[in-house]
Amino acid sequence: MELSYEGRKVIVTGGTGALGTAVVTRLLASGATCYATDWAPSNPRFPYSDDPRVTLFNNVDMADEATATRVYAEASKDGPLWASIHVAGGFAMAPLLETSLETFTGQFRMNAVTAWLGCREAVRAMGNEGGRIVNVAAKPALHPVAGMTAYSASKAAVANLTQSLALELAGQGILVNAIVPSIIDTPANRKAMPGADHDAWPTTDDLAQTIAFLASPQNTVTHGALVPCYGRS
Repeated sequence: MELSYEGRKVIVTGGTGALGTAVVTRLLASGATCYATDWAPSNPRFPYSDDPRVTLFNNVDMADEATATRVYAEASKDGPLWASIHVAGGFAMAPLLETSLETFTGQFRMNAVTAWLGCREAVRAMGNEGGRIVNVAAKPALHPVAGMTAYSASKAAVANLTQSLALELAGQGILVNAIVPSIIDTPANRKAMPGADHDAWPTTDDLAQTIAFLASPQNTVTHGALVPCYGRS
């Protein structure tokens, strides 16, 4: 199926990271106008900093309410937002007794709070036009892994948020879904796990393709889905 985002605006939080860049690439190829957020002051590896179809928000914390409100308001000031894709997040793991409360709440802030604020502000920015929201959960949210209590719980919150909002927003024409990836094939993950079977992991391009469909106008019926994206892992 050929996807078309012509004349549509999409926000990708965490849009300059490995997965975020792949998502922006796929959206641009389908005609979208993109808004990408980055927590860092700059990211020289992001290839679309000077692309006229991309507006980049640098040095922003998408877990900060005022910041999230400002970003979505700026993105929708000249017309409603079509889709919001929430890639921003973080990862930490440790046994329970080595996990601090700061780490636990930090994982919720990076993963669950960023997704919740993104969803709320996206609905505001979409107005009465309908739209699409795609969150990023994680396999440990559905299949818990020892030593990942903080991360798994925060991503489980993202999964529940997705399904709850899908029910709440379907009547407004806003379809809410989430992908549920296993370990993603990125340079950082390859470096961290050099002995793993990297070919079994889903690639960022694979995930971007799935996200792009869920966020597209061509998705007319799927909502409340937690889509497994495990590759062969």
